[in-house]
Amino acid sequence: MMSAEPGASMATMRIGILTGGGDCPGLNAVIRAVTRRALDRGDEVVGILHGWRGLIDGNTRPLGTRDISGILPRGGTILRTSRTNPYKVDGGLEATLASLAGLDALVAIGGEDTLGVAARLYAEHDAPVVGVPKTIDNDLSATDYTFGFDTALSIATEAIDRLHSTAESHDRVMVCEVMGRHAGWIALLSGMAGGADVVLIPEQPVTVERCCELIDRRHRRGKDFSIVVVSEGWELRFEGSDAQLVAAPEADAFGHARLGGIGAVLAGEIEQRTGFETRVTQLGHVQRGGSPTAHDRVLATRFGLRAADLVFEGSFGMMASLRGDEIVAVPIADAVAGLKTVPPALYAQAEALFG
Repeated sequence: MMSAEPGASMATMRIGILTGGGDCPGLNAVIRAVTRRALDRGDEVVGILHGWRGLIDGNTRPLGTRDISGILPRGGTILRTSRTNPYKVDGGLEATLASLAGLDALVAIGGEDTLGVAARLYAEHDAPVVGVPKTIDNDLSATDYTFGFDTALSIATEAIDRLHSTAESHDRVMVCEVMGRHAGWIALLSGMAGGADVVLIPEQPVTVERCCELIDRRHRRGKDFSIVVVSEGWELRFEGSDAQLVAAPEADAFGHARLGGIGAVLAGEIEQRTGFETRVTQLGHVQRGGSPTAHDRVLATRFGLRAADLVFEGSFGMMASLRGDEIVAVPIADAVAGLKTVPPALYAQAEALFG
C-alpha cells in the first residue's frame, strides 16, 4: 500500500471517501472539496457507497469533476450512508481490510461511531485513514464545532419561532422535541435563540416537577403560553424515582437505542399536572435534511481541504479539526475518546431566563 511522503506531492494516489452514520447537511461539501483537491493533483478518487458497508461489499464508484458539480448546496450525501460497524458483521473486518488494500488512503467522514471504527483500524492495522468530524449533535471532542450543527440549530430555532405564534394564539404549552442523544447542544442553543421558557437536556437532571413549577410560575406572572424544548436523550425524571430513557427496544450496530418520543410523554405529564393544554412537535429528521447553511458549507469545505492535505502528507490517523478560526490536525483517537457535552456554566446562563 502506497503512502504519500511529505514533499512528494505529485505522487499519484488512489483515495477513497466514505460517509457513515446519520446524514448531515454539508457532507457533499466535504466530498467536493476532497475530490477537487485530489483531482487537481492528478490523483484518482473513489467514492465508497453506504459507509463502511461499501468497503465490506466492495461497492464503489469513481468520482470525477462532473460527479461533484452542483453538489455544494445539496443536503444528504451523494455517496449514501449506513450505520454499519465492520467489527459487528461476520467477515466484515477481513473484507474491510481487503478493500483498504486497494486504496492508498481513505477519508472517513462521520461522527463518533464512524470515526471510532477509523481510529481502531488505524491503531490495530495501521490503516491509512484520515477523519472529518460530522454530526448535527456537535458532541465530538477535539473540535470546537462540527459541520451540520449550525444547519440543525437554525432549523430548530425557526421551528421554535413558529411555535411561539400558535402557542400564544391558543394559550397553550408547546413542547418541541429536538435531536441530541447524549448532548443537548441543539436543544440549549435553539432554546436560547428562540426564547424557550424551559430547556431539558441529557446533561442536566431536571425533574418533571421542576419543569411544571417553571411553567406554573410563568403563568402566575401573566403569561398564558409556554415553550418547552427537550432533547430526545433527556431522561424522564420524577422526584424520588429513577430516571427513564424513552427509546425503542432495539439497538443499532453500534449498540445505540433508537430514541424519540420523550416529547409526547412529557407533554402528557405537563397537561395532567398543570391543567394547561399542551401540544408536542417532534422535529426528528427534519433537522438533518435540506440545504446546509453558509456557515456549514464553508466549514465543511475547509475540513475537506485539510483532510486532503493530510492524505498528501501521509498524516494518517489524524482528523481535521476547528480550533478557534484555524483548521488543524488532531488524532482521530482524541475525537472519540469522550463526548463533548454542554458545560454547566452555559446551561446556567440559559436557566437564568427560564419561566
